[in-house]
Amino acid sequence: MQVCGITDVGLVRRDNQDAYAIQERTPSGHTVCVVCDGMGGTAGGQQASSIAVDTYVRELEKVLSPEMTPQQLREASSYAVSIANRAVRAAAQESEEYRNMGTTLVSAVSYGGGAVISNVGDSRAYHITPLTITRVTRDHSLVESMVERGDITAEEARRHPNRNLITRALGPDAQIQCDGYICPMEPGEFLLLCSDGLVDTVTDEEMQRTVTGARTGEECLARLLEISKSRGAKDNVTAVLMRRTDGKEAV
Repeated sequence: MQVCGITDVGLVRRDNQDAYAIQERTPSGHTVCVVCDGMGGTAGGQQASSIAVDTYVRELEKVLSPEMTPQQLREASSYAVSIANRAVRAAAQESEEYRNMGTTLVSAVSYGGGAVISNVGDSRAYHITPLTITRVTRDHSLVESMVERGDITAEEARRHPNRNLITRALGPDAQIQCDGYICPMEPGEFLLLCSDGLVDTVTDEEMQRTVTGARTGEECLARLLEISKSRGAKDNVTAVLMRRTDGKEAV
């Protein structure tokens, strides 16, 4: 996998409550990426996303092994998410300033034929090919439930005043339910992990065209950030781009 990432405070917020991490070619041979979007006030959001990113990567690396199947990787990732949830909750109990903090999480762990995705909240993963873009994850949010019921359209959801109200996050509850997906990828295909700051300002079609049209991953992410800022970038913007190469990943 070729991987790169970017995070930016945006044009309105004073602080960046997003966090991300990239671990290329871990000792087990896997590539691990994670994006978190914190909530609960400036200090709380920054603390929650940072704790979740660091804990997730550390705990996942402890249990990864080269021979894991995609199903086993999905279980390992879910385990790491649960430990990250505990860590966020423990920190929240130590200070009144952090009492209501929490964070979303979306992650990807490579295997020989693609990546395993985990998510909690409304940060997303997209599978991008030269011709298509497919959202892999499902938002845990109020408006996503409204779309699924047929109350509003997906386009109306992008502009809904309650679009940022999430129904699931790391931190608030002792037990966390994590969604897991297996995403097969062909060489040359991409996986884009991003916070809602990007989703709210850049359309899926623009993501697909930018990702497949850029010469490098870094150029692609810089262009996506440029588009977001041209539309106000009211929230922090974070994205990680993975491209499957012909190189061998762990199987």
